[in-house]
Amino acid sequence: MKTIILSGGLGSRLGEYTENIPKPMIPIGEKPLLWHVMQRFAMFGHTDFSIALGYKAHVIKDYFLNYGTHNNDFSINLENGEIHLLNPIKDNWNVSLCDTGSDTQTGGRVKRLSNQINGERFFLTYGDGVANIDIDKLLKFHINHGKMITISAVHPGARFGELSISGTTVNEFREKPQTNAGWINGGYFVVEPEFLDLIKNDKTVLEEGPLEKAASMGQLEAYLHAGFWHCVDTKRDKVSLDEIWKSGSAPWIKR
Repeated sequence: MKTIILSGGLGSRLGEYTENIPKPMIPIGEKPLLWHVMQRFAMFGHTDFSIALGYKAHVIKDYFLNYGTHNNDFSINLENGEIHLLNPIKDNWNVSLCDTGSDTQTGGRVKRLSNQINGERFFLTYGDGVANIDIDKLLKFHINHGKMITISAVHPGARFGELSISGTTVNEFREKPQTNAGWINGGYFVVEPEFLDLIKNDKTVLEEGPLEKAASMGQLEAYLHAGFWHCVDTKRDKVSLDEIWKSGSAPWIKR
């Protein structure tokens, strides 16, 4: 089953990080954020990816073109250029890298990859957010309800420490927890191919017309994920994920 990952945005709020690289290539630990997203799907056996590129597409293309040397020690024969990887590559992935245009909107990027899905159901997500979503349960939920599209609804992480107070006494303090107030779009969609008919052209924003239309048709269901979810929109988000990764207990991946 194909997984489409939207990876063409500018990421302007990340300042110095995205001057030279696209947002999904921001490193978390020693690996690009995009790699972390892909690993979650690969954990559940979904290793056929189409990456919708835009801003600085060549950076992501170069990373996967030279994936072996980027992720391995290697030896090189300087006379004939022959390269030998010193450690086997564990990621048995098929990755299609598709430049969908620098100015194309999110819906337009999906539409441009219509020829990648062969009229079949597919996963869709963003290249800037990680979660410990159970992909098998997400897919089962989608199949069981039989609607056009499933969206994963998540609780956003709080920006500040949360206090539980009685009078003036603090009963509990939690540093930047996942808030229990409200649900937001967390990505991690399951999509039926007919949804593509709701996308008009390159200017279509996925999160506006198409999803709003699907909802009005009664064809949009929410998979409620109360577990870990974290996107990278600011430097603080990047630093937070770095700290979680360095702790050795990142909830979105097995190490």
